[in-house]
Amino acid sequence: MQAQSDISNAEDIVKGIGNTPLVRLNNLFNLKEVYAKIEWCNPSGSVKARPASWMLNEGEKQGNLVRDKTTVIEPTSGNTGVALSHFAKSLGYKIELAVPERMSDETKNILKTNGAKLLETEDDLCPRVGPGTDQAIALASALIKNHPGKYYSPDQYNNDANFRSHYYGTGPEIWKETNGEVGAFITGIGTGGTITGVGTYLKEKNSNIKIIAAEPQKNHNIQGLRNLDESEKPELLKRRIEVIDEKITVTDKESFDMIKKLSSAENLFAGPSTGSVLAALNKTINKLEGKIVLLFGDNAAKYKSIYSKFGVYEEKEFDKRLKESKNNCFTCTYSNTDPEDSCRIRQ
Repeated sequence: MQAQSDISNAEDIVKGIGNTPLVRLNNLFNLKEVYAKIEWCNPSGSVKARPASWMLNEGEKQGNLVRDKTTVIEPTSGNTGVALSHFAKSLGYKIELAVPERMSDETKNILKTNGAKLLETEDDLCPRVGPGTDQAIALASALIKNHPGKYYSPDQYNNDANFRSHYYGTGPEIWKETNGEVGAFITGIGTGGTITGVGTYLKEKNSNIKIIAAEPQKNHNIQGLRNLDESEKPELLKRRIEVIDEKITVTDKESFDMIKKLSSAENLFAGPSTGSVLAALNKTINKLEGKIVLLFGDNAAKYKSIYSKFGVYEEKEFDKRLKESKNNCFTCTYSNTDPEDSCRIRQ
């Protein structure tokens, strides 16, 4: 039996996504106009609410996702799975997620709380897409092939709905919020949907806008991002990769150091990918003009175990930072003991 639905269709969810705040970072970068697009203000607490809602909506409209019949299945490194499971639960769909074992314990708990069945693999923190290299994608693909008609995969690495969610959503929002004065946009690369969707829209408005990718080091520990030298590029990225002007590689240490600096200077407590974006900006900021927009994908709530493991914050300090930070909009705390746990509006 499918889960009980409390929303009529995925289109209702899409309407509630986006229009997230654009916040100036006055203290960390006082000589340049640097702004953060705070994507943890989306339902489910991350930027992945955008593509997840669009992919489910298009799946329903195309007849590939049917109530009381179809199970959603997807390989995911974190936030896409959180968003999909959050929305699937609301819509009344079962969901199975192929995930890397190295995913944070907090993220796994979120997925389980949202009703997802987890299929753990030994993959990297961002599933690879090259032939023979990716267990999560291979596992999901095998289940779909062996059970025709049972599963629907949003297929975030290939689905242009991912791109469209940013081309019609995030990009126009940034253009409007900066009054068309954006000079550069920096984000990480996972599927390629965010950077190509936003980048394509902004360059259509002004071809001089710089689109910059933050890339983690090889064998990194930044959940959700990929190093393109150790993984083939997703098809979604390949289609419009020319929109990217520069790729900047950053180390785990540089990324984690910037998380601490951001927290101290701006009282914003962000997830690891935001640290990579900030570290990339540090390496190119003197060359950039106009308003610089950074995408902050999620906050730190899911990464207590990660930050503790890599010496970023001790557990007590983490708890203090999270409690005192300006992570308004959505603060997420999860456990398997509280079935009502979810991303709640912070008053």
